[in-house]
Amino acid sequence: MTAIRNNWTREEIAAIYNKPVLELIYQAASVHREFHDPQEVQVCTLLSVKTGGCPEDCAYCPQAARYHTEVKVQKLMEVNEVIEKAIEAKEAGSTRFCMGAAWREVRDNRDFDKVIEMVKGVNSMGLEVCCTLGMLTPEQAQKLKDAGLYAYNHNLDTSEEYYDDIITTRTYKDRLDTLSHVRKANISVCSGGIIGMGEQEDDRIGMLLTLATLPEHPESVPVNALVPVEGTPLEDQPKVSVWEMVRMIATARITMPRTMVRLSAGRVRMNLEEQALCFMAGANSIFAGDKLLTTPNPGYIKDQEMFQQLQLTPRKAHKEVIA
Repeated sequence: MTAIRNNWTREEIAAIYNKPVLELIYQAASVHREFHDPQEVQVCTLLSVKTGGCPEDCAYCPQAARYHTEVKVQKLMEVNEVIEKAIEAKEAGSTRFCMGAAWREVRDNRDFDKVIEMVKGVNSMGLEVCCTLGMLTPEQAQKLKDAGLYAYNHNLDTSEEYYDDIITTRTYKDRLDTLSHVRKANISVCSGGIIGMGEQEDDRIGMLLTLATLPEHPESVPVNALVPVEGTPLEDQPKVSVWEMVRMIATARITMPRTMVRLSAGRVRMNLEEQALCFMAGANSIFAGDKLLTTPNPGYIKDQEMFQQLQLTPRKAHKEVIA
């Protein structure tokens, strides 16, 4: 039986990450089968409920107000519009619905009251409801929990060492504090990062080390490959190879066995065989729908074809992870 550990060292994680790739996939697949049904993949939908105009300077993000991208600023959606989108997502097979707002932090105002209503509405449909709204106070986290929020996403993005090269408008500690507030409110934690932003392998290992040594592992770790967007500082970054994604997914699976590892942004540039490798390496969740906030993503039909081809079944909502 694989033990759940929170005392990993950088050397141990580096040794896993750098294993011969077929051996790494085999080990990750073995751990995956111990804790999860390997044929089961959760389908999530991510909707941008407030787009663009963000004051942050995240180098990868087309929603930052300071960059000249094709993203049009849109105010917070109306509650009924969001509920309609959630109904569409549920009908298309999603069991988790995540709402993203391009804010630096949540403010206690009418917009936050609206988000609370969105959470209540989506929760009443039997979907796992998730939000990603920027930094939260403990009180705001509790309000979201009381409204029925199931999960909160707040990515670390990269290692603490490389972080300042990507973002200067908030600190790594700010991110970890928000994760702590979410955890204390008894909300499921979703936190991962992006590869392909010019970081070194050591930074990827460092990010996994931070996640795997939190007091409790995140219930969900999204692994994103950068989708370069024209107008952002990272627009010329080369494409991440599938082997880099496989190493990240497999290392996350081995170090955090119970966690849902999400094959997230960048999937649109992967073929069926590359995605199958990621599932073999321990990924058991995808984001569906033709957009991930503002970046392109494979459509529902394409994903349904992939599920049939690979004989995968969608995971039910609110299914507790096997202990």
